[in-house]
Amino acid sequence: MSGKPLMKSVSGVRGWVGASLLPETASMYGAALGSWLRGARGTDHPTVVVGRDSRPSGPMYEAALTAGLLSVGCRVLRAGVLSTPGVGVLIGAHEADGGAVVTASHNPTPWNGIKALRHDGVAPPADQAAEILRRLDAAEVDRVGVEGLASVVDVTDGVSVHLRQVKAAFEAAGLDLERVRRRRFKVVLDSVCGAGGPEALALLADLNAEVVPLHTEPTGVFPHVPEPTAEHLTELCDEVRRHGADVGFAQDPDADRLALVDGGGRYIGEEYTLVLSALPLLRAGDTVVANLSTSRMIDDVAAGAGASVRRSPVGEANVAAAMRDSGARVGGEGNGGIMWSAVTQVRDSLAGIALVLYLMASRRQALAEVVDGLPSYAIVKEKLAIEPGTSGPMLRRVRDLMAERFPEMAVDDQDGLRFDIGARWVHVRASNTEPILRVIAEAPDPDAAQELVDACRAVL
Repeated sequence: MSGKPLMKSVSGVRGWVGASLLPETASMYGAALGSWLRGARGTDHPTVVVGRDSRPSGPMYEAALTAGLLSVGCRVLRAGVLSTPGVGVLIGAHEADGGAVVTASHNPTPWNGIKALRHDGVAPPADQAAEILRRLDAAEVDRVGVEGLASVVDVTDGVSVHLRQVKAAFEAAGLDLERVRRRRFKVVLDSVCGAGGPEALALLADLNAEVVPLHTEPTGVFPHVPEPTAEHLTELCDEVRRHGADVGFAQDPDADRLALVDGGGRYIGEEYTLVLSALPLLRAGDTVVANLSTSRMIDDVAAGAGASVRRSPVGEANVAAAMRDSGARVGGEGNGGIMWSAVTQVRDSLAGIALVLYLMASRRQALAEVVDGLPSYAIVKEKLAIEPGTSGPMLRRVRDLMAERFPEMAVDDQDGLRFDIGARWVHVRASNTEPILRVIAEAPDPDAAQELVDACRAVL
């Protein structure tokens, strides 16, 4: 089991197929989630939407998870292969009590996991996630006899419901999608053979886009490393140039993250997704929520619109909680995650695709022009493999070092440690989903950002 841990966090459970994440684990997690929902929703038969990404191990864990939910009296709406935001939208459409997605997000094929969602489509915040995990660890579940069993119903409207919700959000915001349709954008779409291809293709067809499909079939056989970072999207960049496309979009396997490539084949990256998606929505007096690891570009853009930014710990559950607390319509994370509460309160690549195309259409600008007009910072992201449970002493060493070198710094300890030093910042935290320590720094130039990362790594 060494080197193949089962990760348990606010993001659910995630582990190695056949090693740390077993079907028994998935079944017990389903029973723990269902038992928690029974108490939280005050019903003996909570309705739970279950979806999965396209990984080969997905059907096995879907079956085990479903068995666990059924064993505590839940009624299961089985959505099959569907994006995480698609499941979030489907929960609301079917007035379900909660949901669960079998996915390991951006992790490679040997991984899988389970992510829980509440009745409002939100990932449970830390205290509720902890209660579900406590039940999992203690095997404290409410099994039922045959008389208490409910049914499994297959639902097939996930794609259409998600698309309808995105369009309704635009209408409610007074944003006319006809502007996009008239432009007839040419788009290269890389869905990495994950769950998001069918939903994104449906959206782009509705927006009258000409699509060059790249790995859009949800086979689960990832053609490249599925995390949508620059080194993994060289093919997308090449295809955008080869086809003379206006833009390239890259999704991760459960389609909650979106990376961008401009019409010249330049990787724009995930840090810009929140900024570009938020621009059409920001109004004076608004609050935008971003996590502590997200670029300060969002602060500059929000200030330009007369809005403000609230920072939260990393994790969409934490961002969603801060959005609800502050009344924010828009939030997200610098990993390509845009959260638009009018659609769903989890990160949603479909909302991001539509908002970026709308921004280009309404401004009559190429993506490169929009991006080049934004404030520019250099961000460096590195990670360090660690043994589970060792992050505390490491963070204390980093804090002592930074206090000695930068006595004027501001410290935020909501999630690991973030140090702000003038126009620079560095964030050091343990990952919720992998046994690693993340070190992320941003500064006006690359050398200054790398210097901060190196300073932290020197004591780790």
